Amino acid sequence: MRRGTHGVRENEAVPASTTTPSRRGEPSRLQSAVFQPIGDAGRAALVERRIAEAITGGVLAPGTKLPAESELAKLFGVAPVTAREALQSLRERHLVVTRRGRNGGSFVVETADAAEFALRALRDMSRVALRDLAAHYLAVTGACVGLAAQRADPSEVLRIRSRLDRYTGNDPLTWRRLADDAHLEISALSQSARLTREQMRLQAEFSPFLALVDASEADRDRSRSQLLAVLDAVSAADSATATRQVRESIADAMDRLIDRQAELARS
Repeated sequence: MRRGTHGVRENEAVPASTTTPSRRGEPSRLQSAVFQPIGDAGRAALVERRIAEAITGGVLAPGTKLPAESELAKLFGVAPVTAREALQSLRERHLVVTRRGRNGGSFVVETADAAEFALRALRDMSRVALRDLAAHYLAVTGACVGLAAQRADPSEVLRIRSRLDRYTGNDPLTWRRLADDAHLEISALSQSARLTREQMRLQAEFSPFLALVDASEADRDRSRSQLLAVLDAVSAADSATATRQVRESIADAMDRLIDRQAELARS
């Protein structure tokens, strides 16, 4: 018997948005995941790494205003001096700039280029490490869609699908954000808080590579069709087909990533 998600508190699966909106509007679900407590107060390096990975991964876009030091400290669960130290390190790495005055604050530098960061990471990553990352992503994503097919109400899936159906633009960043949000919403329909948190972490790590294989409009159309097929299977309560569709789409992305990696090696 199918069940909706009303019996599970939403914040058990997808943490509420707490970030300052970016220039593009409300923060995405991946942006919301950036500013979650790190658990160990006094760890400036962990705060710095969390924000740096969000910048290089394109989760925090160029020009995005970060929360103030006091708010960062509260969000991460660290001392204010730790947040200040982390921001200083990010400034030294030229990932963040701090401006004074009425409209001041700390902002992601305008020159931050997620595509360039992803290309460097792909070039430097071994094929074994890339395949291992994809295998982990497949394991978690496949488990999420399989459970979602068993537990989600079709109306919940329809809301996700309708947003993909309305997408008519040709902006790679808009598409990547829409696709990431769709994956996270599907994972929330699994009604597993643990799986959803892991999906959020992995989506942030793997999304920059997915953006590389969605560079052209034709590539984005193909990815959109693959995602719609997953949603159709989830709506039909067909776990086997949903997980197969995920497996095929990730295998397709891996083939294209390996080809891109080979091109980078030749150049």
